[in-house]
Amino acid sequence: MLDLHTDYLTEDLGDDGHPRTFELHCPREFNFAYDVLDRLGTETPDRRALRWCDDDRGLRTLTFGEMKDLSDRAASCFLSRVIRRGDVVLLVMKRHYQFWYAIMALHKIGAVAVPATNQLKKHDLVFRPEEAEASAVVCTNEGDIVDQVEAAEAEYAGRW
Repeated sequence: MLDLHTDYLTEDLGDDGHPRTFELHCPREFNFAYDVLDRLGTETPDRRALRWCDDDRGLRTLTFGEMKDLSDRAASCFLSRVIRRGDVVLLVMKRHYQFWYAIMALHKIGAVAVPATNQLKKHDLVFRPEEAEASAVVCTNEGDIVDQVEAAEAEYAGRW
């Protein structure tokens, strides 16, 4: 088993195996997506990272290798859409498994992910991104959220 936690944690275990004390060591440039997800994806690529199911009994299992690859590909897609370090991105992805590699991709490029509910309406989608100075919205195509985002975009002066 990969003892990844020992790179970031010193702990004193009792006789029962439970921690008595611990001290965290978080490097200044720590990035969960690179330092944890990508390392697990490289060193244990076939290990299960995510098991997802929906109300219709749809099931998806992703390994750490797949999560690394999918988040790398999503990061490249975001960069090609001119999303950069420090940009705020509204994620309206319901409970889809794609949320997990999308948020990891945003971490990789240093963008700020703002998860949001798919129940937002036009006025919410004008107010929230404006207040957060969002430069992009990534949303599911389920329900009417795409229509709400497009209606908000027209009022938001095309900044997305």
